[in-house]
Amino acid sequence: MIEVITLGESMAALRGHGPMRLGGELSLSVAGAESNVAIGLSRLGHRVSWIGRVGADQPGELISRTLRAEGVDVSGVAVDPARPTGLILFEKRVADLIRVRYYRTDSAGSRLHPDDLAGVLAGGARLLHVTGITPALGPGPRAAVLAAVDHAKAQGWTVSLDVNHRSMLWPAEAAAEVLGPLARRADVVIASPEELAIVEPEGYDDLARADRLLTAGVAEVVVKLGADGARVHHGAGVEQVESVRVPVLDTVGAGDAFSAGYLSALLDGEPTGERLRRGTVLGAFAVASDGDWEGLPTREELPLLSLEPGTTIR
Repeated sequence: MIEVITLGESMAALRGHGPMRLGGELSLSVAGAESNVAIGLSRLGHRVSWIGRVGADQPGELISRTLRAEGVDVSGVAVDPARPTGLILFEKRVADLIRVRYYRTDSAGSRLHPDDLAGVLAGGARLLHVTGITPALGPGPRAAVLAAVDHAKAQGWTVSLDVNHRSMLWPAEAAAEVLGPLARRADVVIASPEELAIVEPEGYDDLARADRLLTAGVAEVVVKLGADGARVHHGAGVEQVESVRVPVLDTVGAGDAFSAGYLSALLDGEPTGERLRRGTVLGAFAVASDGDWEGLPTREELPLLSLEPGTTIR
């Protein structure tokens, strides 16, 4: 049985290693917040289904093939013959500073519709994971997210929301109108301090905002603190863990990796402190590797970052 269902847009990803105006080589992969989480969970042994739309083109084939190869169920992927698969460009400008450009207007993924969900949702799950990116793509994707949450709540599944605000898609004020009510329906809300202020503007600090969400019925409010680790607010109090120190190569995808680690430990029945620790471990794998998801660990590899730097495994 599928444990986790997630939905959203995945895109073909082109990565450069310097200023794009100078030309040079680009590497081709795939990227998307929800599919990153799906891959992270699958590598840890969880059964995950990703729902989305791709174009009837080679980038769409690449997305389906990559997810299938990573053990993610793609039976809910619809092929749109009328619209192309979206594109994302990553430009490594200097050191770990990366510029991102999206080409997703009128893409196949932006036409996701509630009707695309029926087959996968009917199969059941334990957890539905959504992000604040998908509702920003248009009325169809927004309706799809709300329909999925309605179904999950009716079936008694756990619902997790990674706020994942993208200012290039919509301003904070517009995001708040949609994501604020959505956050109050979630069991787990994952956000940075800035994103927490979007879904809960009332309150003078993170603690007050998290308390308001807990009062509204959210079970866990998880705050990502970057290099300072992560914190979870729940009915029994507040817990915080430090980040795992690693050399930083690429910070893109670290939040998705954290979500995958946190949700994996939740599915395993681990206490909240262990959920935070697994989240920070996966986040560390992500920033120490090139790519959104390529460096994420299998379950057997989770202890690797506890080894001494420079260790060779023979």
